[in-house]
Amino acid sequence: MKEKEILEGVKTRLGIEELNEMQKEMMGKASEGRDIILLSPTGSGKTLAFTLPVLKMMKPSTGRIQCVVIAPSRELVIQIAGVMREAGKLFRIVALYGGHSVEDEVNSLKVTPDIVVATPGRLLDHSVRHNLELLPVRMLVLDEFDKTLELGFEEEMGKLMKRMKNVSRIILTSATKADVLPEFLKLDNPITVDYSSNTGEVRGRMNIQKVLTNNNDKLEGLLTLLHNINSGKDALEKAMIFVNHRESAERVYEFLRKNKVAAVLYHGALEQKDRETALALFNSGSRPILVATDLAARGLDIEKVRSVIHYHQPLTEESFVHRNGRTARVDEEGDVYLLVGPDEELKEFVNADGDFVLDNGKKADLSQKFMTLYISGGKREKLSRGDILGFLVKECDVPPTDIGKINVFDHYSLVAVKEDKVAKLLNVAEGKKLKGEKRRIRTLTK
Repeated sequence: MKEKEILEGVKTRLGIEELNEMQKEMMGKASEGRDIILLSPTGSGKTLAFTLPVLKMMKPSTGRIQCVVIAPSRELVIQIAGVMREAGKLFRIVALYGGHSVEDEVNSLKVTPDIVVATPGRLLDHSVRHNLELLPVRMLVLDEFDKTLELGFEEEMGKLMKRMKNVSRIILTSATKADVLPEFLKLDNPITVDYSSNTGEVRGRMNIQKVLTNNNDKLEGLLTLLHNINSGKDALEKAMIFVNHRESAERVYEFLRKNKVAAVLYHGALEQKDRETALALFNSGSRPILVATDLAARGLDIEKVRSVIHYHQPLTEESFVHRNGRTARVDEEGDVYLLVGPDEELKEFVNADGDFVLDNGKKADLSQKFMTLYISGGKREKLSRGDILGFLVKECDVPPTDIGKINVFDHYSLVAVKEDKVAKLLNVAEGKKLKGEKRRIRTLTK
């Protein structure tokens, strides 16, 4: 694909006027014919950085898979596929991941894609079942390769590499360096493109503060902190609260919901649809407070997070870096808070700029201003964001300014609407057709 076409697509469909230094360098590396190891901090535009050389090396559709991108999580696969589809409209791109309808995936593979983005296990399963042929693959990208090659993935990766014998270009990406690379990758004199030192630049836009709580339970301290940082503001700012265990995430979430906080829960034990919904609620602003395990610390496409709150101190320095990387992304500033009990010491790798003193007198409205509606139809039913927006504006008489983010998934859609408009909308929408069909429309109460 020609560089001019790629840049035009990036500008018109992704809204990026100019590539950053790392993205420009990666685009240039496409013509060098060597494997690439890209090291870059979270939030630096890494997905687009490896997408650019891939698109530049792509040939016109051949009816065979040319490139495979492997990522360690479902969410990361979805994010990567979304970026690649926008930047590379000329190519057929398919996402394969667990928790997703296998039947839908098999149908999507009936016309051979040019690029496959997948988790290791799901890709291997489709290959074993002969749903796709991996032998023609020329390019392989391992995103977050330090995670992809961890115990549990390495065996699957070894089997996949045996099925991709014609791979001639490999791109590995991560925010952190790996000490050893598995021999089965057979890297050919790789170039290392290292922007990991840019973490210092991100740190400069980040204010990290220690918050001393009155007891080791921290729940009341957390609630007071949320009141403090939102006091006097017109709308809740996005905040991510990190805990170390799923059980703790459930407990913190239940406490916040009982106190009428617009919070949502995210961890690995949730069903895929519930995880998708949680991120949609958070990103749309319907629930601006996300309570999560470290699963949410990397690889998610989350916009404009103002605050990261460590309810529990992270277990490793790597986790500390990745959690903090959810805020102060690109050129934005962000705040990081470390909730510390009276008997707790800061870990050696945790560095704070100062103390934040809780003020019990400051209060804020922590309830939701937007509600999210569920619509029983998605991409597979040929629904688009434009279809839904048009229906709400023209058929339901909702002003565009009262409609927030619209997410369209395979078989359902979610749309954020100002809370005071929802009752009337549901009443008006009853019995009306959306793109020729009556759709179930309801509020999400979870």
